[in-house]
Amino acid sequence: MVKNKEWTKEAIIQDAEQNNVRYIRLMFSDIIGTVKNVEIPAGQLKKALNNDIAFDGSSIEGFVRIEESDMFLVPDLNTWLVLPMHEDDPSGRVARLICDVHQPNGDPFAGDPRSNLRAQLKKLADYGFTTFNLGPEPEFYLFKRDDDGRPTMELGDHGGYFDLAPVDLQEKVRREMVIELEDYGFDIEASHHEVGPGQHEIDWKYSDALAACDYIQTFKILVKSVAKRHGLYATFMPKPVYGIAGSGMHFNLSLFKGDKNAFYDSQDERQLSKEAYHFIGGLLKYAPAYTAICNPLVNSYKRLVDGFEAPVYIAWSEKNRSPLVRIPTARGLSTRVEVRSIDPSANPYLALSVLLAAGLRGIEEEVDPGQPIHRNIYAMTRQERYDLGIYDLPHTLGEALKELEDEPVMVEALGDHIVNNFIDEKRLEFNAYNKQVTQWEIDQYFRNY
Repeated sequence: MVKNKEWTKEAIIQDAEQNNVRYIRLMFSDIIGTVKNVEIPAGQLKKALNNDIAFDGSSIEGFVRIEESDMFLVPDLNTWLVLPMHEDDPSGRVARLICDVHQPNGDPFAGDPRSNLRAQLKKLADYGFTTFNLGPEPEFYLFKRDDDGRPTMELGDHGGYFDLAPVDLQEKVRREMVIELEDYGFDIEASHHEVGPGQHEIDWKYSDALAACDYIQTFKILVKSVAKRHGLYATFMPKPVYGIAGSGMHFNLSLFKGDKNAFYDSQDERQLSKEAYHFIGGLLKYAPAYTAICNPLVNSYKRLVDGFEAPVYIAWSEKNRSPLVRIPTARGLSTRVEVRSIDPSANPYLALSVLLAAGLRGIEEEVDPGQPIHRNIYAMTRQERYDLGIYDLPHTLGEALKELEDEPVMVEALGDHIVNNFIDEKRLEFNAYNKQVTQWEIDQYFRNY
């Protein structure tokens, strides 16, 4: 498990001086999941560490109205990091701190995704758990840029799953990404070419929920940065190209009681605890309601279709990769539940908040997940699926937003501020999409009607 170094204010100030840090990036995320940044000179570091750096929240997506705009950045000291040398300004080095957002009265801001996850994690103790861990598996595509540096739709290579150079033309680029990620504190486990041409995946060791989400946000920035240096464009768009695999971000989840994995029971036929079964049950029961958070784009639902191994159906299995939830074979401390629907456009803090809420509610309600599905669900008829109690995930962003809005468990987990602003923003996106006339429609209908 990856653990951040424990930092104090005094140690940070000393480290900044020793490393000739001249600028500090105070980073946070908006409701949509976009990383934002306020950069301060080193002379303001003590002020930042005392939570005295304010910013205008009215200009941030989903934050506050102009008449209540003052927000304060509260750095998480354990996220202090002096950035690698290639990030250096000629006049000195750059460091970063990831921040929570607070109101002027000192309370956590209800629209801050990171603070929201913190609040959800405090509920673990009520259920007898101490730690919630996440191991993410983010996928991305690399596209070539033109002579002016603008992204094109030309794929970076034509490799396939686990291919090597020279078929995998970006092997060296991916290796450079790994090196840079390690410089940022990532404990990288593996990297490889994915199924789609130009598609890649880099995996790192699991960590506690908050740190894992911080890693995801940092990961996206670094991957894009390295790709740009090589004349490539990295995208985490769920389905950038028709007819080939979309990009997912599977979440491997586990709960701990002290140093014991709460999902493991050596006496069970599958070596899963009753908490594991009920957690799975909650994930299945509330799947329609959390899909909008885990798959937040119109484009997300172009990935969630038959034929590309993306999960479309609400079921679970041990080995079968067609259901929503899979239980990898590892047991003991490594026992985990893999949720396969999430895509890399999701705000990781919000996605983990709703998945935790669903799982804990499943434990509280003792939800029976039913029997695991070992057949290929994609090969079943609709009636066969319904006879087995297997239902579809929402087919569009519009459907998913309605499910989210109507589920009190998810609304409670996110809070009214986040839910209302998220739904308002995403309904605008969905309505704008519905007004478009696509080339497919022109080709399909123009000459026939």
